[in-house]
Amino acid sequence: MKVTRAALPLLPLCQRLFPSRLAGLSLVLLKATALEIAILAGHLLLYPSGMTQERRAAPTPPSPDTPRLPTEAKPPVVLLHGFIDNRSVFVLLRRNLAQHGRQHIESLNYSPLTCDIRPAAELLGRHIEEICERTGQDRVDIVGHSLGGLIARYYVQRLGGDAHVRTLVTLGTPHSGTRVVPLMNAHPIVRQMRPGSEVIEELRMPAPGCRTRFVSFWSDLDQLMDPLETACVDHPDLLAQNVRVSGVGHLALPVHPAVAAGIRQALDTEEPMAHAATPTSEGLTVA
Repeated sequence: MKVTRAALPLLPLCQRLFPSRLAGLSLVLLKATALEIAILAGHLLLYPSGMTQERRAAPTPPSPDTPRLPTEAKPPVVLLHGFIDNRSVFVLLRRNLAQHGRQHIESLNYSPLTCDIRPAAELLGRHIEEICERTGQDRVDIVGHSLGGLIARYYVQRLGGDAHVRTLVTLGTPHSGTRVVPLMNAHPIVRQMRPGSEVIEELRMPAPGCRTRFVSFWSDLDQLMDPLETACVDHPDLLAQNVRVSGVGHLALPVHPAVAAGIRQALDTEEPMAHAATPTSEGLTVA
């Protein structure tokens, strides 16, 4: 009995230290952290396979004798990775999109030595123009993870890329800048992702008539967004939808199947080209 009594205060530790709501949150956070660690381990194994640019073979035309059913042509999808990453982060998302009818999917690797978002956005623009010329499509869709979403937004908003980008989906992108890990400020591209940087201020400037639709997925457990809402698009001239994801962290956003389903829905949705003063919002619980 004495041992039991002595041990009792230690057994329900979370309940004694935290209110029940916080105890539940800590359990969700624990699961999300475990998932992040597992994804990181898997991504480290795949990372070498994505270090080179993918080979872009011209699509093979079907045989004239092959019966063809009428299908709706979907724009090519361009996948753009985040900081110190490469195209291998999109292995699962790419497979998911292909299984659901996206026939033309391409990834762009920008150099890990990239020190400025603006030249990276210019490179993205040349890549997209080449895709449009090669496929005969006027516009593409983009999915950008973290820094990749910021590069794509700069291209769309500041370099006239809205003429070639129909929908831009961002995953955990610091649209208003993030204050996380101050010690990383030594890297110039990290400084550009800070609140108040020249790049962030350029993206706050007016963008009248922007033709691209924005869909931003942001997570309430994203360890790299500070504040969390910085991953939302908030601009009066942009047609934007912000989707709150509950239960996953930063690395899981381009990997989780529920998020992939949300991305497919965003890419397949046709919105009228009208501009709302207030971005729409919705939620997605994945864990």
